[in-house]
Amino acid sequence: MKRIILSLVLLISAKALSQNTSIAIGEKLTYSASYVMSGLLTDLAEVTMETSEVNTSKSKLMKLKCTAATYTKWDSFFKIRDLYESYVSPSSLTPYLYNRDINEGGYNKFMKYKFDHKTNTVASLKRKLKKDGSTVEEKKTVKIGNATRDLVTTLYYIRNMEIHKAKIGDNQNFTIIFDNKEMVINVKYLGKETLNSVLGKTECYKLAISLKNSDVLKGNNDNLIWLSADANKIPIYAKFKIAVGSGELKLKRASGMLN
Repeated sequence: MKRIILSLVLLISAKALSQNTSIAIGEKLTYSASYVMSGLLTDLAEVTMETSEVNTSKSKLMKLKCTAATYTKWDSFFKIRDLYESYVSPSSLTPYLYNRDINEGGYNKFMKYKFDHKTNTVASLKRKLKKDGSTVEEKKTVKIGNATRDLVTTLYYIRNMEIHKAKIGDNQNFTIIFDNKEMVINVKYLGKETLNSVLGKTECYKLAISLKNSDVLKGNNDNLIWLSADANKIPIYAKFKIAVGSGELKLKRASGMLN
């Protein structure tokens, strides 16, 4: 599932505005995650993305939360319970804290990033559960670029970009931090398409992505995302092809949108 989540993040990374005009506190998006098994596309899990308000002693933040869980009938086969969350500025979506806690088929891993935007560094904490039940912990400081973001922030940051100004074929590189490493991706605008979705007939922006110096994503224009071509730019549908197979994410429910 971590590859699926990463694929979705990579699929929707692009240039954005400096101010948040698309993401509301209290928004909730729910997706079905399907994977090709024995030649058939099979619904395996549910992915939920939701926002909430968090008040600290110094400021008000927006919490961006993404969870992934296999449906109960698949738990005996390969149980997944993943949590990704980021705490950001409600206006600029600048990330300050990121947590990732994954449980996939008995594999457990926790990571925390604390962003220091003055020094362009991330204080990273990694904790892994070993087979014998013991825990291994690693702390380090990672140098990052001034535009590098975590996974969850990137998922939302895309939705403030000025896609309506793009021309077919326009592309740009962007950077995310994943497992303490910066990853560079390329996003290409392919034009508009109309899809049938839970929101009805929806005109969408169609984007393709590729990842530099990595085999996470496979194929040529096989990793695609469709965003609603409106002020909310909701991810409606995504197709991905990774090293261990292919699948899709499809919007099931949407509520609390800003526009």
